[in-house]
Formats: sequence, C-alpha cells, structure tokens
Amino acid sequence: MSRESELRNNVYDAIQAYCDEQHNFSFNAEKPVVRLHEPTFGADEINAAVDCMLSTHVTMGKKVKAFEREFSDAFGWRHGVMNNSGSSANLLAIAVLANPLTEDALKPGDEVIVPALSWSTTVWPLIQCGLIPVIVDIDPDTLNIDPNEIERAIGPKTRGVMPVHIYGNPCDMEALIEICQRKNLVLIEDCCEALGAYYDGSAVGTFGRVGTFSFYYSHHMTTLEGGICVTNDTGLAESMRILRAHGWIRETENKQVWLDKYPDVDERFLFVNVGYNLRATELQGAMGSVQLPKLAGFVDIRRKNAEWFRRELSQVENFFEFQAETPKGYHSYFGFPMKVAIGAPFDVKALRENLEKNGIETRPIICGNIALQPAMALYEHRTVGNLAHATDVMNRGFSFGNHQAIDADARNYILEKIANFVRHVS
Repeated sequence: MSRESELRNNVYDAIQAYCDEQHNFSFNAEKPVVRLHEPTFGADEINAAVDCMLSTHVTMGKKVKAFEREFSDAFGWRHGVMNNSGSSANLLAIAVLANPLTEDALKPGDEVIVPALSWSTTVWPLIQCGLIPVIVDIDPDTLNIDPNEIERAIGPKTRGVMPVHIYGNPCDMEALIEICQRKNLVLIEDCCEALGAYYDGSAVGTFGRVGTFSFYYSHHMTTLEGGICVTNDTGLAESMRILRAHGWIRETENKQVWLDKYPDVDERFLFVNVGYNLRATELQGAMGSVQLPKLAGFVDIRRKNAEWFRRELSQVENFFEFQAETPKGYHSYFGFPMKVAIGAPFDVKALRENLEKNGIETRPIICGNIALQPAMALYEHRTVGNLAHATDVMNRGFSFGNHQAIDADARNYILEKIANFVRHVS
C-alpha cells in the first residue's frame, strides 16, 4: 500500500469511528426531541466528500457528471443537469424555456399558471424572466393544484403550467397533460419536495418538458445544497448546460457545432448565450452518488410512518384533516401535513406551540397562499378566484417531521403529546 493510500485510509477510518460514536439521531426518551429532519448522510457520504477535498478536484467535473447520469437512469430521463440548489433548478428551467434560442420560447408578458400553495422560488423565476404568474387554488384534499381552476385561469396570454407536487404527493398528471395538450401549454414540473414520488408508475418529473428536484439538507436525500433539472429534450439540456455556467460551451456534450460556427474564438472561453453560475461541486456529486441508492429505503420509511400517523391520529376525536394521496399516485411524504378541523376546540397556533414546547418541531405547509405574501404586491401577477383553499391551509395547516429517523418511539411520543393536548382542551 502506498503512503498516500495509507494516509487516506487513516482519515476514512477516523471519520467512520467518529460517526459511529457521535452520530446517533434516533429518538431519545430521556431527552425527547423530534426534529423536522435528521441527517440522511453519514461516514460514507462524508468520506466521499473528503476524498474530493484530498484530491483537490472540487469544482464541477466527473463526479457531478456521473451523478447526473445515475439520477437520470434511475428514474427514466435522457438528461440531468445538476446545479447548486432546487431553487436554482427552477430558475434554470424557466430561463431555458424563456431563452431566445429555445424553440417556441416563452416571452416577456406570457402567463404561467402556478398553485397558490407553493414556494417562493417556484414563482420568482417566472418574474425574473419577465413572465406573469397566474395563481390558482388547490384541491383541498390532495393540496395540489386544481385542474378545474387551471381551466378557469387560461386566457389569451397563457403559455404554461407549473404544478408543484405538494409534500411529495403527485399532482393529477393525467388531467394536467390533457389540458396542456389541448391548450398547447408547456408543462414544467416542480418536484423539489417529491423525490421518490410516482404517478401511474412513472416518476414525477417525467411528464413535463422540464422537471426540477432539490437535494437540500432537509429533503429525502441530500447533497447538502443542490438540485437538478431533468428532461428528455437534448437541445434543451445542452442549453441548460450553457446557461448554468456563464453562457460558455465548456460542459456541452456537442461542442463541435459551436466550434465550427465560431472557429476564431478560443473554445475555453467561447460564450454563446447568457449565463449564470449555478454549478454544483464535485463534493455534491460524490455525495449524491452515495445517497441515491438509499432513497427508496428512506421513502419506504416515510410512507409507513405516514400510514401509521393517519391511522392513529384519526382516532383522536375528529379534530384533524389529512392530505389525501392522489389516485394513481405514490406519495413520498416530505413531511406529515395536516389541518386542524373547523370547529375544533383549539386552533393551529395553540397546538403548534404545545408541540414545540414538548420538543416536536413544526412548520407551516410551504408558505401558505403565496398571493398573500407581501413580496407579491411588488410584482405583476394575476389571481383567479378567492384562493380560499390555499388560504385555509395557511390558517389551519401545519406539518411535523416524517423522515428516516422517525421510529416507533418517536411516533408514539408525537401521538401521546397530541392526544394529551386534545384531552386537555376538549
């Protein structure tokens, strides 16, 4: 064994020993805490990242490209373009669809329909590219965009629909595809909360022209930060590789077409389009390759936890409403969302305060009705209807953690604290 290999192995062994001793994220009844998320990564991922650092090859390269291929192959896309966050994935997806070199590109002033229950960076890229968000209401059961509201919202300037698979619950893609095909609208899937989710046997993100995913720390799997755009359109993928990094051709798969067109410009600094710097690092690519094989197991735990919570919490009077899994859908449960029922003898604020006091972290369901967020008043947009269902989620909804570290003891602790609270206030 070379001295280099010996030193590396010593580092890897030390990291493994540290994680074995210090990384225990299971529920501790003596110090009860149930966080919104616990790390999905351990010594394998840390060592993969450290290996990049030790090699000094840290900027986007072979490991990112390998992960792009692995992720795409796992779920059935021709192309994956990794970037530095799920929010950047949304930005890149919209930017490429609004780019002058894209066939039938979206143009400033065009409208794109989005659900009221969404995340800020579903909407901001539309505004940043000169497009007009059209905000519609959700189905109160699935919490996803309501196809009937999409129909109501379509006008002469409507060019696209950008659904969000809320908390990993697939949208009614059959209905959305039918509308988009009939009305000649581009479909962009925001799957940032929906890693490991399927509709009718196909992964979410395979139905639109572009799909986006997030690998943020608190998601189903992680590269700490990180995201990816997926597509079956080779031209679109090549354009995203250009836009992702400065507008140059360095990461394109077919450089020759540009070299033939511009033979007098040094190919290392040949800029053919507008660009950002949304690149991922080799550390992120390496972590993704280790995390990806674990994803299905993480989702299986989440689904089993969710089934248990629905069954057990439904027996705590009739004070709660739960998100319904979409027919034909395979829900991956980013968290466990629920609403306090109308007429309950307590409100969601009181329940959340009680849970937080007992060490159970909670959060709103995304950002509630995005149309009610103050930043929206600064930018042109259109709302359709009163968005009552999204506002209702904002007023009565919340979620708590549902991740790979939630075990039977944690589940029982959550149930106990909710049941005790209900008994106390009833």
